[in-house]
Amino acid sequence: MDIRSTLTELCAAFNAHDLDRIMALFAEDCVLEMPRGSKPWGSRFEGRRNVRAALSTRFEGLPDVHYGNDEHFVDLASETGISKWTLTGTNRDGTRVEVRGCDFYTFRDGKVIRKDSYWKILE
Repeated sequence: MDIRSTLTELCAAFNAHDLDRIMALFAEDCVLEMPRGSKPWGSRFEGRRNVRAALSTRFEGLPDVHYGNDEHFVDLASETGISKWTLTGTNRDGTRVEVRGCDFYTFRDGKVIRKDSYWKILE
């Protein structure tokens, strides 16, 4: 498995807003942790159906969301990778968003089993 290529494909699929393409890279028992939420880990979604539903809210809330300036880092021994990016987009209320963030990915058998997302806090 080429984790770096998978990270690059994930970024491209997110930029294409293609949920089918994104979810093809996730395992059935995957976990997604989003930055916002009432818990220290943000919001957690388990299983492909719940992860897909959660990811769809990103495209609904930021219809023109784009992940640019992407960089990818890999640790083959632990089957993990990190993608750093600049998220840009426009909220439904017209507010422009630009923020740096990263995703920590864990893989098993070539599929994502965990995506843990972080964003900088803008004040």
